[in-house]
Amino acid sequence: MAQSAHGDWQHTVLGELSGAAERAARPAGTEPHPEPSAHPEPSGAAEQEARQPPSAEPVPPQRASAPAAHRAGPPPTPVSVPVVAPQLAGTEGRTRHGDTLARRAGLVLRRLVTAAAKDTATATETAQAIQQPITTGRQMAVTSIRGGAGKSTVAALLALTFAHYRTDPVLAVEADPALGTLPRRLGATEVRWSCGDLARIVDPSLQITDVTGYLLPFAGGGWLLPGSQGSVGVQLDVDTYRVVMTSLRRYFGTTLVDCETLPAEVARTALTTTQARVLVSPATVEGVAATRTVLDWLGGLHRSMLPTTVVVLNRTSPDMTLDAAAAAEHLEAGGARVLALPYDRHLAAGGEVRTGLVGQATREAAARVAATLMDRAMSRGARTGRAPGQGTPGADGR
Repeated sequence: MAQSAHGDWQHTVLGELSGAAERAARPAGTEPHPEPSAHPEPSGAAEQEARQPPSAEPVPPQRASAPAAHRAGPPPTPVSVPVVAPQLAGTEGRTRHGDTLARRAGLVLRRLVTAAAKDTATATETAQAIQQPITTGRQMAVTSIRGGAGKSTVAALLALTFAHYRTDPVLAVEADPALGTLPRRLGATEVRWSCGDLARIVDPSLQITDVTGYLLPFAGGGWLLPGSQGSVGVQLDVDTYRVVMTSLRRYFGTTLVDCETLPAEVARTALTTTQARVLVSPATVEGVAATRTVLDWLGGLHRSMLPTTVVVLNRTSPDMTLDAAAAAEHLEAGGARVLALPYDRHLAAGGEVRTGLVGQATREAAARVAATLMDRAMSRGARTGRAPGQGTPGADGR
């Protein structure tokens, strides 16, 4: 499938949208880092390095845009660290199904007594949107306006959904290094290599089998790149993020980035350099108001930003009573699409997201979000103005 008329966001947005913000943020008299070049000019240091004997560790290519730490030579091999401290093993309690037993029985009865033709057609349309062919890797960012909105939960759900439906490689990147929870949500028991580590060793000559050796597999055949080993104070700078995202794009058909909450610098960069983005908002009046402010900011960057944005109204409590239809009408001005994610007991309990225990309504809602996101990443969602098989979202997300 040919690329859209919007062109390659990875190049145009970095040059046109981020440039102005970065220039304004630089102290007077400083020069910007040049963008990575596929054919960097040789330097004295590079020639000296080329004359050195080969090392057992992979050596990263010279990049003008990489920070000095990236050019200091091969880093030491990190040691695996458990995602959850051994002292907390067994404290999670019983894992519950997202649907109650009564609801599951009702769903079975409904399938027996009602015609399923409409449901089947909707599911087929959604699957086709998620599985649509792509020519270059699609990168999508997930962020939120504050902590506790369920950002990492939504990112994990979408990563699992894409891995389930798509046959090309799917990558989940944790760009939230300070105590991020994406590895835990995707079932990782320990982490080793992080974004910063991979940025130092990634090389254009690597094959996908080499790259996946630094990643963690998750259910459905996807791959995870953690942001850190769970240490407080770990930072992920914009240069490292760009090196990782630019280098890995050719290996993975779909990449989902779990960003820090706004207004973190990497999150702002991810929002403006990916082909589509998700803003996770708690299903509250305050969350909707703050998300509208972010949408106004995005709309001011470029006219194509809002038509490639999906807002997820996430119900993290069964007591949330927000009118989702009224919230969608308020948030969709400008072209963004709003979808609701219903409350789910399994997701609310934390821990690993097990798709077999996620409630049916939640699975269907996650599939609609993934389908809408892929459509918008391919620059087609703006033409239809709605998710596949979805009208105005209701309070339960259906």
